[in-house]
Amino acid sequence: MIDATQIASKPEHLGIDAEKLEMVFARAKRDVDDGTLPSAQVAVARQGKLAGLRTYGSAVQGGVEQAATDDTLYHFFSSTKAIVAAAVWLLFEEDVLRLDEKVADIIPEFGTNGKDVIDVETMMLHAGGFPYAPFKPEHWGNRDALLEAMTRWRLNWPVDSRYEYHPTSMHWVLSEIIHRRSGVEFRQFLRERLLAPMGLDQLFVGCPAEQQHRIADVVYTHEPVEPPGGWGEVTPKFILRFNGAHHRQAGAPGAGAIASAASMALFYQPLVNGGETAGGKRVMKRETIEFGTKVRARPHHIDLALKAFDPSLNVNTNRALAVTVAGDDGYAFMRGFGRTCSPRAFGHGGAGGQIAWGDPDTGISVGYATNGFADPIALGRRVTAIGSLAGSCLV
Repeated sequence: MIDATQIASKPEHLGIDAEKLEMVFARAKRDVDDGTLPSAQVAVARQGKLAGLRTYGSAVQGGVEQAATDDTLYHFFSSTKAIVAAAVWLLFEEDVLRLDEKVADIIPEFGTNGKDVIDVETMMLHAGGFPYAPFKPEHWGNRDALLEAMTRWRLNWPVDSRYEYHPTSMHWVLSEIIHRRSGVEFRQFLRERLLAPMGLDQLFVGCPAEQQHRIADVVYTHEPVEPPGGWGEVTPKFILRFNGAHHRQAGAPGAGAIASAASMALFYQPLVNGGETAGGKRVMKRETIEFGTKVRARPHHIDLALKAFDPSLNVNTNRALAVTVAGDDGYAFMRGFGRTCSPRAFGHGGAGGQIAWGDPDTGISVGYATNGFADPIALGRRVTAIGSLAGSCLV
């Protein structure tokens, strides 16, 4: 559970309008009430504290169908990417990693089959050219197997010639960069250097066995379909593997976060408040966050429009260092932010419609999770509606 000191006694104490907050909750509840989703959980935070959390419906937890509660944990899938990104930002802050370094100079095993020219920045912008590089889920947690897989990975298209979302491969590389440059395994680095200072001991990247009975099993509420853009190994079968104990404990760096919506909303609070928690603890420098959330398009690109274009969404990516920024072009809702946040809002959504972002201009952050995979049209409408309502909660 979230520590009581992280919860406001009233939303208004955080500058959040209670009636507007109830509209966020009502929209999340609607999908459970009408049978679209089996369960859902949503949270809004500001000024370092939780303004409110609600959980609706029921889910299989620990092998038993039971009511979902505020203690229920959910898979956040690709929202994990922002957590790992923030850990990498700390390496930049400590001057043990540079954007222009070749990945192969850090991980020699990676430098095969033309991948030796990829630098850290290019990779973190999803322009490395190896979006479909596979790493079998049964090997997650096996570092030797990961390094061996990297030697076999090949380019799907020329490095830095285009954007294409790397759903898993890029973050396996980032996990190894964290290991090599910090000297500790990436999950330990996340816990000790990022999540513990934030007071988030219930946000797991690698969920221990004794906590797994709290996790809502993932289910499909419609006929499963392949995700847009042909995301390689991220298939319905892949998604359902996250119901297994091994995959939950492995903590895949691109998709393995397990948390409550409250923990995900609170994760963004230090990041939208200059790097400090509500208690004044410094997590990272303000300059580091600005560095990590800067939208990047480098002038040497022959075709910047092509480089920045996301064919799966039909909009510009607005990518910073392994996170997405809302932007001011009117398409923030296409990037998972709704329609009411500021252009500087940043974060990363997750498969199934999970929401996790923070807005430095308003101070609002939001977390939303469900264990139900509904049809893509309903998913998109829900993400836009909840994000828009959450983004306009100020008094």
